[in-house]
Amino acid sequence: MDFETKLVNLKIKDQYGATNTPVYLNNSFAYDNAEDLEKVFNNRALGYTYSRISNPSTKSVEDKLASLEGGKQAIVCASGMAAISTATLTLLEAGDEFISTSSLFGGTYNLFKNYQKYGIKPRFSQGIEAEDIAELITDKTKFVFLETLGNPKLDIPDIKGIAKLCEKNQIPLIVDSTVTSPVLIKPIELGANLVIHSTSKYINGTSNSIGGVIVDGANFDWTVFDNFADYKRFSKLAFSVKARGEVFKDFGPCSSPLSSMLNELGIPTLALRMEKHCQNALELAEFLAEHPEVKEVNYPGLEDNQYNQRAKELFANGFGGMLTLRVGSKEKAFEIINNLEYFYNLANIGDVKSLVIHPASTIYAGNTVEERESLGAYNDLIRVSVGIENVEDLKADFAQALNKY
Repeated sequence: MDFETKLVNLKIKDQYGATNTPVYLNNSFAYDNAEDLEKVFNNRALGYTYSRISNPSTKSVEDKLASLEGGKQAIVCASGMAAISTATLTLLEAGDEFISTSSLFGGTYNLFKNYQKYGIKPRFSQGIEAEDIAELITDKTKFVFLETLGNPKLDIPDIKGIAKLCEKNQIPLIVDSTVTSPVLIKPIELGANLVIHSTSKYINGTSNSIGGVIVDGANFDWTVFDNFADYKRFSKLAFSVKARGEVFKDFGPCSSPLSSMLNELGIPTLALRMEKHCQNALELAEFLAEHPEVKEVNYPGLEDNQYNQRAKELFANGFGGMLTLRVGSKEKAFEIINNLEYFYNLANIGDVKSLVIHPASTIYAGNTVEERESLGAYNDLIRVSVGIENVEDLKADFAQALNKY
């Protein structure tokens, strides 16, 4: 089945013939006898007990996203950050280390930095090549984390090379694919072990709910870690069982059934939307690159972009829907944002509507100047999430905002 057909035809089983997943607004689920409930609680039978742990509405999204990513299991969480927290805390203990690229969304960077308070050491690589990661590996390294397309750096790591390095060293690779979605890239096929999305972005598409997901490729031997000793019988699904049974259950980062349903509604149109996002972003980037008031445009689809060739090798159907531009000063960036008419000034990406933000003064406001520079949040940088409107309107809007100088 072709991927686009799969997006639309990931069917549900409903006794009444519904083609959309019902919303099960239950906080718990009843059983006819105590023995059956005991089996479900003790992982000896499948079933639902409490919506903090699992819910039929959420399970439907989990099955679909696991299938789309080529994974075996998925855990849908209340947000992308909840997914990252759940995935990483399932692996980490006090005294552990982990490696991440420095090309990170601000919330992820701050989470990782704050793990130091709990006796966990993040090691941030300044580069995105396999050799940059290799020099940071120690016997305490529990995982490597990267983004398919850095936000807001828009740099593209050597995912294949890093995956081979991780496999050689028996270290799991966690890949955040939020900015690309499974339409452009499937990291598990490249050797990743866990894939994370903030489903609030492209998967949802309309900014009507928050969500996140962890997709387990079931392609790593988790028993190499001592803290997985109690899960050996689950073999390569040990991560999913431990994550749901410990961190997810105990910390409570579950998605509400209604949010799960709203995120699921975006799945059938994902390929159509991504095609338009990518097409519009490329045309807008080319337009802005020629404008005299723009100092620099960063978009991997531009032929002179340093990651253009890697993007062509790794991404299947476009170069993403996000670009950045530098305009010379924070004051000028603010004026341009304030002059735009069709672009919403807010902290999100992946909406059908076009969005802009000044990352340095918002998402990265709590970081030092040095951290902002390292993360790519320059003082004169504007991040643009390009929507699916008519691109001529988007170009005209930027033209009028820039031409006021």
